[in-house]
Amino acid sequence: MKKYFKTNILPYILYFLVKFIYFTNKKVFHHSKISSDESFIFVAWHGDLLAQPTNYFKFRPNGTVKAMISHNKDGEIIAKIYALLGTGLIRGSSSKGAAKALISTIKEIKAGSDVALTPDGPRGPRFSVAPGVVAIAQKSNAKIIVLNSKPSKYWQFSSWDKFILPKPFGKIDFYLSQPFSIEGLELEEAKELIKDKMMAHSMP
Repeated sequence: MKKYFKTNILPYILYFLVKFIYFTNKKVFHHSKISSDESFIFVAWHGDLLAQPTNYFKFRPNGTVKAMISHNKDGEIIAKIYALLGTGLIRGSSSKGAAKALISTIKEIKAGSDVALTPDGPRGPRFSVAPGVVAIAQKSNAKIIVLNSKPSKYWQFSSWDKFILPKPFGKIDFYLSQPFSIEGLELEEAKELIKDKMMAHSMP
């Protein structure tokens, strides 16, 4: 019964909670002007996951984006919430189903979809950049765009990712960076560049 609740009922409760939270907050979008219709890799920290469908669909109201979500218990809940929010799914992570997920992600980019990744997911450590995002970007030749959000009022969980849940009736600043390329960079150089870009508007 507990498992049924977590996988079949809880995601719907959280979905309506998320919709309520973002409806009641003033939203301010700090988006770079990007005219290109090419496919991008959107990256966000694991603790900032819930805000990013709102952020992405403001940028591309009719866009198609597929998010890589892990197969663990938390991943199942996030996957269902993301699906309800209009985001497609790629199942897998850097620790489970990695090769299959990497190939699927590159295929989605080549087919014209945007993809969304959490470089420090699914297990951290927080604010780390796994090699997978570098491999996907370099093999697909896709540019990377960073997504961040900063709520004025929020709850912060004690989980490894310090998960952020905005409180209702505040203000949320959404950030979307200019696209950047990591073509030709060595692995550590690429990881450092991605982290530097992602930390620019990160929550503490």
